[in-house]
Order: sequence, then structure tokens, then C-alpha cells
Amino acid sequence: MTEGRVVEAGGSALVVRRAPRDRTRAAVLVLHGGQEKGLRPARPWHPPALRMRPFLSAAASVSSPRDVLVGQVRYRYRGWNDADPLQDTLRALDELRGRAGDVSVVLVGHSMGGRAALRAAADPGVRGVLALAPWCPPGDPVDDLTGTRIVVLHGDRDRVIKPAESAAYVRQARAAGAQAGMVLLRGGDHAMLRRSHDWHRASAAAVRRLLRPERDLEGWTAEACGAEEPLLR
Repeated sequence: MTEGRVVEAGGSALVVRRAPRDRTRAAVLVLHGGQEKGLRPARPWHPPALRMRPFLSAAASVSSPRDVLVGQVRYRYRGWNDADPLQDTLRALDELRGRAGDVSVVLVGHSMGGRAALRAAADPGVRGVLALAPWCPPGDPVDDLTGTRIVVLHGDRDRVIKPAESAAYVRQARAAGAQAGMVLLRGGDHAMLRRSHDWHRASAAAVRRLLRPERDLEGWTAEACGAEEPLLR
């Protein structure tokens, strides 16, 4: 994606990377990873943020520049701490509503950002979540997710976060009313460096489908959401 001027206000949690030419119909917000604890400021040049640049480009490539906003959630801190990234995400969603009204939102989050995205999935504006190797610790609450679509991508060689924890989350999300599914990328690692092209391509396909909540899922996203166990690709 060719980045234009960043539209942001001082202290804003919402960073707009591509503003629509016309009225905003939908939005894709990207959330990067982090660490369990850390009160040092999060910066856009840190590796977890840089890692998500191709996913921003993927979201932009499959969405209309006419009416889909593409942006990021800006964290105050590097760590999860006391759910700080979740609060930043909810604040970004409120700022988006103030800017564009009630629009459908797809959240794309990696690792800690995946945890924040999944925790924010109960927000009324969120219609879809793409969680990339998300941090899903047992005991995290799963709120009412009726009408929300959730796709989880996880590498089967992830040595940082167990894929089984993502699979357990998918089961909980389904019980909470979500249409949810999981795909295991054969050989994929936590940093999404192995098979990086496949991570980017699969993410683009998932975002394209999640941006159309009025249509049924199709292809591998539909297969994943209908399968008892994670798909292996």
C-alpha cells in the first residue's frame, strides 16, 4: 500500500492510513503484537508494528478506496499489562464512530493484538475479526458474539503461543454465538516469517470475505467455520 498522509490527532488511538474518497461504509483496523508486561511507549518502528505493514497492504488491496477506511490502533504501551491494548482498541472504535458513524469494522490482530481484537469483538461495530497467531490465555472472558465472524490463522510450528489455545478459543466463540473457524498453516511460525506470502495471501482473502457481512462466507473460510477441527493448509 502506498501510504498517504497519516490522519491522526494528538493522543488519538486511531491512526488512519487510508481515508475513503467518499462516505465511509466499512473499516479495517490492524493491531500489532507486543509483550505481556511493559510500560514503555509503543512506537511504529518497533518490530511488532513493522511486521504488520504487509497486512495493512493486504487489507488495502482487497477493499474499496472509495468507501473503506484502513487504519491501525495505536497503543500507549508495549505491554498488555492490565488490558491496555484492549482499552486502546475500544477507544479507537469510539473515535471511528465519531468520525464515520456506525460502520462495519473488521479487526486484524497478531499475537497480543489478536488478543485485543478478540476481546473487542463484542463491540457492536465489529462484524469480523481475523486473528493471526493470537494470544488466547485460558480464562479470558468471551462475551456475547452473536452475529460476529471470527477467522483464526495459526502456524503449526508456533513455539511462542500454542495453537491448541486458539482452537480452544474458537470453541468458546462458537458457544458464544460467533461463526468461527481456524486454519493451521503447515510450517508457519509465530512471527509469520515462514511462508510469509501464504500468511499475507490468506489474510487478504479472509478480510475480503469478512468485509461482506451480508453475504455467506465461501471457500476455505466457510470450510473452516463449518469444521469441527482446525483445517490444515
